[in-house]
Amino acid sequence: MALEIERRFLIKNNGWEKFITKKTFIEQGYFITKSDEWAIRIRSENKRFKLTLKKLIKNFTNYEFEYEIPSSEGEIILTNLSNKIYKERFYLNIKQKYWVVDIFKESNYPLKIAEIELKQENEKIEIPKFISKEITGIKSFSNVKLAMSPLSNWRKEDLRKFF
Repeated sequence: MALEIERRFLIKNNGWEKFITKKTFIEQGYFITKSDEWAIRIRSENKRFKLTLKKLIKNFTNYEFEYEIPSSEGEIILTNLSNKIYKERFYLNIKQKYWVVDIFKESNYPLKIAEIELKQENEKIEIPKFISKEITGIKSFSNVKLAMSPLSNWRKEDLRKFF
């Protein structure tokens, strides 16, 4: 069974940049379902396309199933979706742990989110100094919600809660 156990954080400074091992650009489009159902997305990264199905199980553990699809089909699907996010993804290695930092573009700019995938929910991690606050489980920061309601559409009072 494919499980994703992930914690997410806002970033307060550029201290993460010294840990970069590689970077890529990602475009993701979402098929809209009810919020308690499966999130279905298509991702373009390095000219490869993946169809992903995700569903929250509990806390910060999701079912996650990914399938590579032909580029010609992926391009058609992605072109015809309106709920999208664009981001630069940086891969980091910090004390033998692998993190990613997503720098969102367009209507979600200047959002920066760090993520770490874990083997189990109670796994201990050392929080790097560039982390601001944890946003794990806050639905408005999920990629699917950011595609439907980007940061540029948030009310000022909602932005002030986090930034």
